[in-house]
Amino acid sequence: MNKKENLQQTAPETTPSLLANLARGASSALAVQILSAALIFGFQVFLARTLGVTEYGVYDYAITLATFLAFPASLGIPMTVLRFIPEYITKQDWAHLKGIVWCSLLQTLTVSFVVSCLSTGVLLWLEAHSLIKNTTALIIGVWGLPLLAITGLLQQMARGLHQIILAFTPYMIVYPILLMVIAMFWIVSFHSLTVYNLLFFSILSLFIITIGQFILLRQSFPREINNVRPSYAWGQWWEVALAQIFLNGSNVILSQTDTLMIGGMLGVKEVGIYGATFKTSLWVNLLLTSINAIAAPMFASLYVKGDIVGLQKLVSTSVKWMFFPALAVSVAMIIFVEPVLKMFGEEFVSAKFVLITLILGQLVNVGAGSVGYLLQMTGYHKQCAVVMGVSALVNIVLNLIGIGTLGILGAALATAFSMMLWNLWLHRLVVKHLGIHPSIVAAIQDVTVI
Repeated sequence: MNKKENLQQTAPETTPSLLANLARGASSALAVQILSAALIFGFQVFLARTLGVTEYGVYDYAITLATFLAFPASLGIPMTVLRFIPEYITKQDWAHLKGIVWCSLLQTLTVSFVVSCLSTGVLLWLEAHSLIKNTTALIIGVWGLPLLAITGLLQQMARGLHQIILAFTPYMIVYPILLMVIAMFWIVSFHSLTVYNLLFFSILSLFIITIGQFILLRQSFPREINNVRPSYAWGQWWEVALAQIFLNGSNVILSQTDTLMIGGMLGVKEVGIYGATFKTSLWVNLLLTSINAIAAPMFASLYVKGDIVGLQKLVSTSVKWMFFPALAVSVAMIIFVEPVLKMFGEEFVSAKFVLITLILGQLVNVGAGSVGYLLQMTGYHKQCAVVMGVSALVNIVLNLIGIGTLGILGAALATAFSMMLWNLWLHRLVVKHLGIHPSIVAAIQDVTVI
């Protein structure tokens, strides 16, 4: 008898409170996501019009590079923390809970600082050999990397504690508001704003919100961890973390390769135009991100309890909640694609087919369901890592071909195709290994665990 059959036979009856908790948590996360998306979208429009498309492209390129480096610098620890915190709380294993919290903080801070130093050296070498431009802006951005890495770790800790507001509000709401306030104060005071000013302000804002989030998070952990000595399950943690390193690296390649390759092959002006369209397309998956924020630790808890029936019900309900609003947003954005892009400036309207392509890719992403988290939270992280790794390689090749032949539209096509590839592949693995049917098609047909 295999593992899946054992779990199915011991599955207890799903409690109604499960979906109620999901609804409450997802509603909070969605409110944060919508407000954050509106703030970021408005700020991006402001920056594009204030800095101009080229300077805006430099800023976006520097932030993208820092974000790209922050994920491998974390060594897979944030998702490992999210994987184990719900389990340790369920088992009341306070010693290991304390151990993974403090170990992950120290490791992330140390490694990200080293990566910033190495990256600075590489950028200076590339500048000395006339291989890159805008080096100063890129170096400033790279030194925001440790703060980005720590913020990402704190976010996953808060998610593991089911503290959704604390997980997302500091970075997604407080950070953009603080950055906008500082930038506006500077403009009023000095009647100018450069990309260097903005990058410095970004790092300052990140520092402030990271300290605040850390203080609040310490107060959210169970008090029992204060009275125990930390224990360290190095082997178990690193088994998951090593797969997450590969997985996170693949995710970063899939999410950032297009922008970085556009910058290298076409220039920062095209980065600015493409960046605006990509960020706009993310409106489609707001509900996916919101529901995953609260559902991911639920996946881990239900799987540990052996409640596969409850897991299927959770997955089916959540994909219905995600897909139909995403479909409505997609249709509306496609119909009004030109007015939406014109808010950034007239030069951005030429990218309307780029935006439509990215929207369709995001819609498939939502329709497939929470496939990545289902595998990662139930012990199938290695299989997930293989899929993402192959998809990342495909993405690089397709971007190289697409950008060279079709410009930023080629990048959009490559990104959308890669998104569809990994979602459909992961969907197949979820059905195979868990017996769960996570897609909108299965939810509409009311597929249940057999």
